[in-house]
Amino acid sequence: MVNRIFFIMILIGLPLSVIGSLMHWSPVIMFIVYCLTIVALAGYMGRATESLAIVAGPRVGGLLNATFGNAVELIISIFALKEGLVTVVLASLTGSVLGNLLLVAGLSFFIGGLKYKRQIFNVFDARHNSGLLIFSVILAFVIPEVFSMEMNDADTFTLSIGISVILILLYLAALFFKLVSHRGIYQHEADKVEEHEEPEWGKWRALIVLLAATVAVGYVSENLVHTFDIVAEKFGWSEIFIGIIIVAIVGNAAEHASAILMAYKNKMNIAVEIAVGSTLQVAMFVAPILVIASLFFDTRMSLVFTMPELISMITAVFLTIAITNDGETNWFEGGTLLAAYIIMGIGFYLL
Repeated sequence: MVNRIFFIMILIGLPLSVIGSLMHWSPVIMFIVYCLTIVALAGYMGRATESLAIVAGPRVGGLLNATFGNAVELIISIFALKEGLVTVVLASLTGSVLGNLLLVAGLSFFIGGLKYKRQIFNVFDARHNSGLLIFSVILAFVIPEVFSMEMNDADTFTLSIGISVILILLYLAALFFKLVSHRGIYQHEADKVEEHEEPEWGKWRALIVLLAATVAVGYVSENLVHTFDIVAEKFGWSEIFIGIIIVAIVGNAAEHASAILMAYKNKMNIAVEIAVGSTLQVAMFVAPILVIASLFFDTRMSLVFTMPELISMITAVFLTIAITNDGETNWFEGGTLLAAYIIMGIGFYLL
Protein backbone atom coordinates (compact mmCIF):
# COMPACT_ATOMS: atom_id res chain seq x y z
CA MET A 1 0.00 0.00 0.00
CA VAL A 2 2.71 2.48 1.01
CA ASN A 3 4.81 1.55 -2.04
CA ARG A 4 1.84 2.22 -4.32
CA ILE A 5 1.30 5.62 -2.69
CA PHE A 6 4.98 6.50 -3.20
CA PHE A 7 4.74 5.42 -6.86
CA ILE A 8 1.71 7.68 -7.41
CA MET A 9 3.47 10.57 -5.60
CA ILE A 10 6.48 10.23 -7.93
CA LEU A 11 4.26 9.87 -11.01
CA ILE A 12 2.50 13.13 -10.11
CA GLY A 13 5.27 14.94 -8.23
CA LEU A 14 8.08 14.78 -10.80
CA PRO A 15 6.06 16.29 -13.71
CA LEU A 16 4.62 18.94 -11.38
CA SER A 17 8.15 19.75 -10.17
CA VAL A 18 9.31 20.35 -13.73
CA ILE A 19 6.20 22.26 -14.86
CA GLY A 20 5.99 24.32 -11.67
CA SER A 21 9.62 25.40 -11.81
CA LEU A 22 9.32 26.41 -15.49
CA MET A 23 6.04 28.29 -15.02
CA HIS A 24 7.07 29.85 -11.66
CA TRP A 25 4.14 28.63 -9.59
CA SER A 26 3.68 29.72 -5.97
CA PRO A 27 6.90 28.95 -4.02
CA VAL A 28 4.85 27.74 -1.03
CA ILE A 29 2.92 25.24 -3.18
CA MET A 30 6.09 24.13 -4.92
CA PHE A 31 7.87 23.75 -1.56
CA ILE A 32 5.22 21.21 -0.56
CA VAL A 33 5.39 19.44 -3.94
CA TYR A 34 9.19 19.24 -3.82
CA CYS A 35 9.22 17.89 -0.25
CA LEU A 36 6.61 15.19 -0.95
CA THR A 37 8.38 14.17 -4.17
CA ILE A 38 11.73 13.85 -2.38
CA VAL A 39 10.12 11.76 0.38
CA ALA A 40 8.59 9.42 -2.24
CA LEU A 41 11.91 9.14 -4.10
CA ALA A 42 13.66 8.48 -0.79
CA GLY A 43 11.21 5.64 -0.20
CA TYR A 44 12.35 3.97 -3.43
CA MET A 45 15.98 4.53 -2.44
CA GLY A 46 15.20 2.83 0.86
CA ARG A 47 13.66 -0.20 -0.88
CA ALA A 48 16.64 -0.50 -3.20
CA THR A 49 19.19 -0.29 -0.40
CA GLU A 50 17.16 -2.79 1.66
CA SER A 51 17.41 -5.27 -1.23
CA LEU A 52 21.16 -4.71 -1.39
CA ALA A 53 21.38 -5.06 2.40
CA ILE A 54 19.84 -8.55 2.26
CA VAL A 55 22.50 -9.60 -0.24
CA ALA A 56 25.46 -7.87 1.45
CA GLY A 57 24.68 -8.42 5.15
CA PRO A 58 23.65 -6.10 8.03
CA ARG A 59 26.82 -4.00 8.31
CA VAL A 60 27.28 -3.36 4.59
CA GLY A 61 23.52 -2.99 4.22
CA GLY A 62 23.32 -0.43 6.99
CA LEU A 63 26.24 1.45 5.45
CA LEU A 64 24.60 1.45 2.01
CA ASN A 65 21.33 2.66 3.47
CA ALA A 66 23.06 5.44 5.40
CA THR A 67 25.14 6.44 2.37
CA PHE A 68 22.29 6.74 -0.10
CA GLY A 69 20.03 8.22 2.56
CA ASN A 70 22.62 10.92 3.24
CA ALA A 71 23.10 11.41 -0.51
CA VAL A 72 19.74 13.21 -0.57
CA GLU A 73 20.79 15.61 2.15
CA LEU A 74 24.26 16.08 0.67
CA ILE A 75 22.71 17.09 -2.66
CA ILE A 76 20.31 19.55 -0.97
CA SER A 77 23.18 21.00 1.12
CA ILE A 78 25.48 21.51 -1.88
CA PHE A 79 22.81 23.50 -3.70
CA ALA A 80 22.10 25.48 -0.51
CA LEU A 81 25.84 26.14 -0.12
CA LYS A 82 25.98 27.34 -3.72
CA GLU A 83 23.26 29.87 -2.86
CA GLY A 84 25.26 31.05 0.17
CA LEU A 85 22.84 29.56 2.73
CA VAL A 86 25.56 28.50 5.19
CA THR A 87 23.20 28.82 8.17
CA VAL A 88 20.76 26.38 6.56
CA VAL A 89 23.54 23.92 5.72
CA LEU A 90 25.01 23.92 9.25
CA ALA A 91 21.50 23.62 10.67
CA SER A 92 20.73 20.68 8.37
CA LEU A 93 23.89 18.92 9.61
CA THR A 94 22.71 19.51 13.18
CA GLY A 95 19.27 18.26 12.20
CA SER A 96 20.77 15.09 10.74
CA VAL A 97 22.65 14.32 13.93
CA LEU A 98 19.60 15.00 16.10
CA GLY A 99 17.22 13.32 13.67
CA ASN A 100 19.23 10.12 13.35
CA LEU A 101 20.16 9.74 17.02
CA LEU A 102 16.86 10.86 18.55
CA LEU A 103 14.09 10.62 15.93
CA VAL A 104 15.17 7.65 13.79
CA ALA A 105 16.62 5.60 16.65
CA GLY A 106 13.78 6.69 18.95
CA LEU A 107 11.03 5.64 16.54
CA SER A 108 12.85 2.39 15.74
CA PHE A 109 13.26 1.45 19.40
CA PHE A 110 9.72 2.55 20.25
CA ILE A 111 7.89 0.78 17.40
CA GLY A 112 10.09 -2.32 17.62
CA GLY A 113 9.65 -2.34 21.40
CA LEU A 114 5.87 -2.36 21.09
CA LYS A 115 6.13 -5.68 19.25
CA TYR A 116 9.07 -7.19 21.18
CA LYS A 117 9.60 -6.62 24.90
CA ARG A 118 13.38 -6.79 24.53
CA GLN A 119 15.43 -6.27 21.40
CA ILE A 120 19.16 -6.93 21.21
CA PHE A 121 21.92 -5.79 18.86
CA ASN A 122 25.69 -6.13 18.64
CA VAL A 123 27.07 -4.57 21.84
CA PHE A 124 30.61 -4.45 20.42
CA ASP A 125 29.46 -2.32 17.49
CA ALA A 126 27.56 -0.08 19.91
CA ARG A 127 30.66 0.56 22.02
CA HIS A 128 32.82 1.08 18.92
CA ASN A 129 30.33 3.63 17.60
CA SER A 130 30.20 5.38 20.98
CA GLY A 131 33.89 6.30 20.78
CA LEU A 132 33.49 7.57 17.22
CA LEU A 133 30.44 9.64 18.20
CA ILE A 134 32.36 11.34 20.99
CA PHE A 135 35.30 12.03 18.67
CA SER A 136 33.39 13.20 15.60
CA VAL A 137 30.51 15.17 17.09
CA ILE A 138 31.89 16.42 20.40
CA LEU A 139 35.63 16.80 19.81
CA ALA A 140 35.69 17.73 16.11
CA PHE A 141 32.74 20.14 16.35
CA VAL A 142 33.64 21.75 19.69
CA ILE A 143 37.30 22.52 18.83
CA PRO A 144 36.47 24.94 15.95
CA GLU A 145 33.87 26.66 18.15
CA VAL A 146 36.37 27.19 21.00
CA PHE A 147 39.31 28.24 18.83
CA SER A 148 37.18 30.55 16.66
CA MET A 149 36.85 32.86 19.68
CA GLU A 150 40.57 33.69 19.38
CA MET A 151 40.89 33.44 15.57
CA ASN A 152 39.84 35.44 12.54
CA ASP A 153 37.53 33.92 9.92
CA ALA A 154 40.36 32.87 7.60
CA ASP A 155 42.21 30.95 10.33
CA THR A 156 38.96 29.35 11.53
CA PHE A 157 38.26 28.13 8.00
CA THR A 158 41.83 26.77 7.71
CA LEU A 159 41.33 24.89 11.00
CA SER A 160 38.03 23.53 9.68
CA ILE A 161 39.73 22.27 6.51
CA GLY A 162 42.39 20.49 8.59
CA ILE A 163 39.79 18.89 10.86
CA SER A 164 37.72 17.88 7.80
CA VAL A 165 40.64 16.03 6.20
CA ILE A 166 41.35 14.18 9.48
CA LEU A 167 37.67 13.24 9.87
CA ILE A 168 37.48 11.82 6.35
CA LEU A 169 40.67 9.79 6.84
CA LEU A 170 39.45 8.42 10.18
CA TYR A 171 36.05 7.58 8.67
CA LEU A 172 37.72 5.59 5.88
CA ALA A 173 39.90 3.86 8.50
CA ALA A 174 36.77 3.01 10.52
CA LEU A 175 35.18 1.42 7.43
CA PHE A 176 38.33 -0.61 6.79
CA PHE A 177 38.35 -1.71 10.45
CA LYS A 178 34.71 -2.87 10.46
CA LEU A 179 34.44 -4.30 6.97
CA VAL A 180 37.94 -5.68 6.31
CA SER A 181 40.55 -6.04 9.06
CA HIS A 182 38.15 -6.95 11.91
CA ARG A 183 35.17 -8.24 9.98
CA GLY A 184 33.51 -11.04 11.92
CA ILE A 185 35.90 -10.73 14.89
CA TYR A 186 33.34 -9.29 17.31
CA GLN A 187 30.44 -11.68 16.93
CA HIS A 188 27.33 -11.40 19.08
CA GLU A 189 24.23 -13.51 19.53
CA ALA A 190 22.20 -10.82 17.76
CA ASP A 191 24.19 -11.50 14.61
CA LYS A 192 22.82 -15.05 14.51
CA VAL A 193 19.11 -14.22 14.69
CA GLU A 194 18.90 -12.50 11.30
CA GLU A 195 16.49 -14.50 9.17
CA HIS A 196 17.26 -15.39 5.59
CA GLU A 197 15.10 -13.20 3.39
CA GLU A 198 14.75 -12.91 -0.36
CA PRO A 199 15.49 -9.40 -1.68
CA GLU A 200 12.60 -7.56 -3.29
CA TRP A 201 14.77 -6.55 -6.25
CA GLY A 202 17.84 -8.08 -7.84
CA LYS A 203 21.21 -6.38 -7.44
CA TRP A 204 21.26 -4.63 -10.82
CA ARG A 205 17.65 -3.46 -10.66
CA ALA A 206 18.27 -2.07 -7.17
CA LEU A 207 21.38 -0.21 -8.38
CA ILE A 208 19.51 1.26 -11.38
CA VAL A 209 16.65 2.44 -9.13
CA LEU A 210 19.18 4.01 -6.75
CA LEU A 211 20.93 5.85 -9.58
CA ALA A 212 17.69 7.10 -11.18
CA ALA A 213 16.23 8.21 -7.83
CA THR A 214 19.45 10.03 -6.89
CA VAL A 215 19.45 11.96 -10.19
CA ALA A 216 15.77 12.89 -9.73
CA VAL A 217 16.41 13.98 -6.14
CA GLY A 218 19.26 16.18 -7.35
CA TYR A 219 16.96 18.02 -9.76
CA VAL A 220 14.12 18.45 -7.26
CA SER A 221 16.52 19.47 -4.46
CA GLU A 222 17.99 22.33 -6.50
CA ASN A 223 14.48 23.75 -6.99
CA LEU A 224 13.59 23.14 -3.34
CA VAL A 225 16.49 25.30 -2.13
CA HIS A 226 15.20 28.27 -4.12
CA THR A 227 11.93 28.26 -2.12
CA PHE A 228 13.52 28.47 1.34
CA ASP A 229 13.62 32.27 1.70
CA ILE A 230 10.00 32.85 0.68
CA VAL A 231 8.64 29.92 2.71
CA ALA A 232 10.59 31.07 5.80
CA GLU A 233 9.14 34.57 5.46
CA LYS A 234 5.61 33.26 4.82
CA PHE A 235 5.48 30.97 7.89
CA GLY A 236 7.81 32.95 10.15
CA TRP A 237 10.36 30.14 10.28
CA SER A 238 14.03 30.83 10.91
CA GLU A 239 16.74 29.43 8.63
CA ILE A 240 17.92 27.32 11.56
CA PHE A 241 14.46 25.74 11.97
CA ILE A 242 14.22 25.01 8.22
CA GLY A 243 17.64 23.34 8.28
CA ILE A 244 17.26 21.38 11.52
CA ILE A 245 13.69 20.16 11.10
CA ILE A 246 12.50 20.46 7.48
CA VAL A 247 15.65 19.73 5.46
CA ALA A 248 16.83 17.05 7.90
CA ILE A 249 13.51 15.16 7.91
CA VAL A 250 13.02 15.38 4.14
CA GLY A 251 16.67 14.56 3.43
CA ASN A 252 16.69 11.55 5.74
CA ALA A 253 13.28 10.14 4.81
CA ALA A 254 14.76 6.96 3.32
CA GLU A 255 16.69 6.19 6.52
CA HIS A 256 13.68 6.91 8.72
CA ALA A 257 11.50 4.42 6.86
CA SER A 258 14.17 1.72 6.53
CA ALA A 259 15.34 1.82 10.16
CA ILE A 260 11.79 1.62 11.51
CA LEU A 261 10.95 -1.27 9.17
CA MET A 262 14.08 -3.16 10.25
CA ALA A 263 13.25 -2.65 13.94
CA TYR A 264 9.70 -3.86 13.37
CA LYS A 265 11.17 -7.02 11.80
CA ASN A 266 13.48 -7.34 14.85
CA LYS A 267 16.57 -6.78 12.68
CA MET A 268 18.12 -4.43 15.21
CA ASN A 269 21.68 -4.71 13.91
CA ILE A 270 20.61 -3.05 10.66
CA ALA A 271 18.32 -0.53 12.41
CA VAL A 272 21.08 0.64 14.77
CA GLU A 273 23.65 0.67 11.97
CA ILE A 274 21.36 2.92 9.93
CA ALA A 275 20.65 5.37 12.78
CA VAL A 276 24.10 5.58 14.39
CA GLY A 277 26.09 4.79 11.24
CA SER A 278 24.30 7.57 9.39
CA THR A 279 25.15 10.03 12.16
CA LEU A 280 28.81 9.09 11.97
CA GLN A 281 28.75 9.44 8.19
CA VAL A 282 27.22 12.92 8.47
CA ALA A 283 29.75 14.07 11.07
CA MET A 284 32.85 12.38 9.61
CA PHE A 285 32.18 12.51 5.87
CA VAL A 286 29.25 14.70 4.76
CA ALA A 287 30.16 17.74 6.92
CA PRO A 288 33.87 17.62 5.94
CA ILE A 289 32.98 17.22 2.25
CA LEU A 290 30.74 20.32 2.46
CA VAL A 291 33.52 22.32 4.14
CA ILE A 292 35.95 21.35 1.37
CA ALA A 293 33.30 21.93 -1.33
CA SER A 294 32.79 25.49 -0.05
CA LEU A 295 36.30 26.26 -1.41
CA PHE A 296 34.70 26.29 -4.86
CA PHE A 297 31.85 28.65 -3.93
CA ASP A 298 31.70 32.36 -3.07
CA THR A 299 30.78 31.67 0.56
CA ARG A 300 33.14 29.59 2.72
CA MET A 301 31.73 27.30 5.42
CA SER A 302 33.60 26.66 8.67
CA LEU A 303 32.66 23.96 11.20
CA VAL A 304 31.36 26.58 13.62
CA PHE A 305 27.86 25.90 14.90
CA THR A 306 25.67 28.09 17.09
CA MET A 307 25.69 27.32 20.81
CA PRO A 308 22.13 25.84 20.81
CA GLU A 309 23.11 23.55 17.91
CA LEU A 310 26.31 22.45 19.61
CA ILE A 311 24.74 21.78 23.01
CA SER A 312 21.85 19.87 21.40
CA MET A 313 24.21 17.59 19.48
CA ILE A 314 26.38 16.93 22.54
CA THR A 315 23.29 16.10 24.62
CA ALA A 316 21.96 13.77 21.91
CA VAL A 317 25.27 11.91 21.69
CA PHE A 318 25.54 11.30 25.45
CA LEU A 319 21.87 10.24 25.70
CA THR A 320 22.25 7.80 22.80
CA ILE A 321 25.45 6.32 24.26
CA ALA A 322 23.78 5.86 27.65
CA ILE A 323 20.85 4.00 26.05
CA THR A 324 22.67 1.85 23.46
CA ASN A 325 25.88 0.84 25.26
CA ASP A 326 24.27 -2.25 26.83
CA GLY A 327 23.35 -3.73 23.43
CA GLU A 328 19.61 -3.95 24.08
CA THR A 329 16.61 -1.66 24.04
CA ASN A 330 12.84 -1.40 24.59
CA TRP A 331 9.94 0.92 23.82
CA PHE A 332 10.51 3.14 26.87
CA GLU A 333 14.08 3.94 25.83
CA GLY A 334 12.77 4.79 22.37
CA GLY A 335 10.19 7.08 23.95
CA THR A 336 12.96 8.82 25.91
CA LEU A 337 14.87 9.60 22.71
CA LEU A 338 11.70 10.89 21.05
CA ALA A 339 10.91 13.11 24.03
CA ALA A 340 14.38 14.66 23.80
CA TYR A 341 13.87 15.33 20.07
CA ILE A 342 10.51 17.03 20.66
CA ILE A 343 11.97 19.25 23.40
CA MET A 344 14.80 20.36 21.10
CA GLY A 345 12.39 20.85 18.18
CA ILE A 346 10.25 23.21 20.26
CA GLY A 347 13.35 25.13 21.27
CA PHE A 348 14.59 25.60 17.71
CA TYR A 349 11.08 26.58 16.52
CA LEU A 350 10.98 29.38 19.08
CA LEU A 351 14.45 30.72 18.24
